[in-house]
Amino acid sequence: MLRLLNRLQDLLDATRTLDFLAPLAIRLYLVPIFWMAGTKKLADMDSTIAWFGNPDWGLGLPYPEIMAWLAALTEAGGAILLLLGLATRWISIPLMVTMVVAAVTVHWQHGWAAIAEHPEAAEKLEKAMAILQEHGNYEWLSSSGEFVILNNGIEFAATYFIMLLVLFFYGAGRYLSLDYWIARRFRQRAIL
Repeated sequence: MLRLLNRLQDLLDATRTLDFLAPLAIRLYLVPIFWMAGTKKLADMDSTIAWFGNPDWGLGLPYPEIMAWLAALTEAGGAILLLLGLATRWISIPLMVTMVVAAVTVHWQHGWAAIAEHPEAAEKLEKAMAILQEHGNYEWLSSSGEFVILNNGIEFAATYFIMLLVLFFYGAGRYLSLDYWIARRFRQRAIL
């Protein structure tokens, strides 16, 4: 029995030759998220700065110009670096900070869930769908997926933070990252 368990463990350990796929998948998952967030901010920086600074209908952050530019450039530039697997551990730090700021300033007041599941949300969704079915082209409107009511909680920010934390500790992965090839060429003791 012990021999069989050891053999099964050896088979499981053999899969580690493909361990570069996990950080690659995380990087590729995060790239469009940060690219869209960053480029949307950059496309209308005046509105982004106003939203960052306004305490009534925005975030009310201090130094909104600096904060908006930092967030936008971190997200857009971070997406490029994650795609290339370049400076992955380094860019994970400001991206994690961005996720903490987003969670605390934007999402915290809404709790955990990103999509609302409470009875009031279900009732609102049902009424909205009835209006759309009666007065709109419901088949076309729902052809890309079902309607939901966002709760806008911290769920996504927390998930992205955890993914970035993994990249911070484990790096971009072997073979399909510039970090790997640069470390292999220039560092003797690099562990990726």
